[in-house]
Amino acid sequence: MSSFDIERAREVLAAQPFSTLIGARLSAYGPDGVSLEIPLQPELLQQFGFAHGGVLSYAADNALTFAAGTALGPSIVTTGFTIDYLRPAQGVLVRADAHVVESTKRQALCRCEIVVVTEDGSEKVCAAAQGSARLIDISR
Repeated sequence: MSSFDIERAREVLAAQPFSTLIGARLSAYGPDGVSLEIPLQPELLQQFGFAHGGVLSYAADNALTFAAGTALGPSIVTTGFTIDYLRPAQGVLVRADAHVVESTKRQALCRCEIVVVTEDGSEKVCAAAQGSARLIDISR
């Protein structure tokens, strides 16, 4: 697999049952970063009609790790991330845009902005995250 093969990255995402359950999709994957989108269905909202914080955390986690994959390849896992919620996410779509800040042969540090898109197409940043992923030996 090429490090920048969006079709292979989409196959990896489709192999994650939770990602499939919530309708996540990769709209961009390459050396400049990744974009992970989640349509906001009623089942993904909390009691005030905003996207649940767990949805935003999922988006950050997966976008950060897919971004790391552009530098390290597909055999990686998240080693940790932090997220700051900036405003309630109310709209039709959540998009997490992530890119690699720095990487070594085994680990990559990435940053992510999570935006909510409204029906009229306007966007607002609702959260920001930073995290890292590391190569793993999947033969064990």
